[in-house]
Amino acid sequence: MRKKSFLGRFFEPEYLLGKEKWAGEKCSANEIYKTLFKVAWPATAETVLVSMMSFVDTVMVSTIGAYAVAATGLSNQPRMLFFAVFFALNAGVTAIVSRRRGQDDRRGANRCLAQAFTLCLVLSILLCGIAVAVARPMLIFTGAADDTVEAGVEYFRITIVGMAFVSLGMVINAAQRGVGNTKISMRTNLTANVVNVVFNYLLINGIGFFPRLEVKGAAIATLMGNVVSFSMSLYSVTRTHGFLHIEWRDLLVFDKENLRLLFKISSSAATEQLFIRIGFFAYTKIVASLGTVAFATHQICMTIINFSFSLGEGLGISAASLVGQSLGRKRPDVAVIYGRAAQRVGLLVSFALVLLFSFAGRPLMMMFTREEEIVLMGIQLLYITAAVSPAQVTQLIFSGSLRGAGDTKYVAYTSLISIGLVRPLTTYILCYPLGLGLIGGWISLLIDQYMRTVFATVRFSKGKWTKIKI
Repeated sequence: MRKKSFLGRFFEPEYLLGKEKWAGEKCSANEIYKTLFKVAWPATAETVLVSMMSFVDTVMVSTIGAYAVAATGLSNQPRMLFFAVFFALNAGVTAIVSRRRGQDDRRGANRCLAQAFTLCLVLSILLCGIAVAVARPMLIFTGAADDTVEAGVEYFRITIVGMAFVSLGMVINAAQRGVGNTKISMRTNLTANVVNVVFNYLLINGIGFFPRLEVKGAAIATLMGNVVSFSMSLYSVTRTHGFLHIEWRDLLVFDKENLRLLFKISSSAATEQLFIRIGFFAYTKIVASLGTVAFATHQICMTIINFSFSLGEGLGISAASLVGQSLGRKRPDVAVIYGRAAQRVGLLVSFALVLLFSFAGRPLMMMFTREEEIVLMGIQLLYITAAVSPAQVTQLIFSGSLRGAGDTKYVAYTSLISIGLVRPLTTYILCYPLGLGLIGGWISLLIDQYMRTVFATVRFSKGKWTKIKI
């Protein structure tokens, strides 16, 4: 028998399965990767497009000055803190709907979607009102300087209004991802980006008869994109021929079983998101204290590293969907293979990112600013970004697989340890007592990512997640 090549050992299903036994008919490498690609490329395109919203805003407001970059950047973590509730809810929706898809239970999937949509509507109205009311003290607490606070508050309040639209669109897209329909999310986010870019161009600098609104213009453009994106997502579940179709009567009738499952899975995901957002909030506050120029550099590099995050997140989303569907079909062996296959693809992607961040630092930074101080500091941070990328992509894929299986409690614990405790603590120590400044903040980011990668890899390898019942 011919000995397998290195690539065969690295990518073929029997090697991805490891010590586990086949639970049914064997799958070919062509079948596995074809299905993975079909689900993954729209999901990855979606997450890249989502990150592009921030990327475009940062690039276009950077023409105004460093204060504008800092103002938009300061609002990101407070805004994401409010979004944490909806990210958690979506983890539950994807896990439940993907299982129901694997079981071919269309009614169960649609009941879950309807319950989540109603819950999301109530929460979004409540949280949006709170966020608008506390915008100023929250941004001041985050570390907004005198030259950024007014613009930051204005940007935050306008973009947070879009939270109601974004959150409702997100819950629909989470359900669509659960059934493997990742193209819906890709289309809605592509359209939102087009709207955002067009109106950024018109409103930031005042083109033609449009007023010059600067940072406020970027916020309005983002809001308009959010509204269009939600409308498209809603339309996708009003048609009767798809697997997902909202029955409007289900929106007002509460289903105890679906609510129980949503709470069980989403509560752990909510805990995870709480730790993530508190940790990121503290991290941002510490870095913002380094000054406007340092924080502007940090914000630019965080926008760039979002490409690495979005590529890994896209593969993680596809892995969550395929893992959940495989477990629903009672094929834990195939679930393991999909998780590991996604990670193998992720390593190839991360290798390309390492090269990009290592050798194209100056061109990347020059897209945002011509200030040499910021460019030079940013190039150093991008070397750290290159080292982070393989761990970040792997962590996102394995964590996504665990969430797809419903193992959200473990991911929450790791987030508490790594993001909630280790990252803020090491950031403070490296930035101030050790005097490393912004470089120290990014070294702490590297430590956090590799720590979470170890946690997720070990948990995935043990396979206990394949036995979780939903």
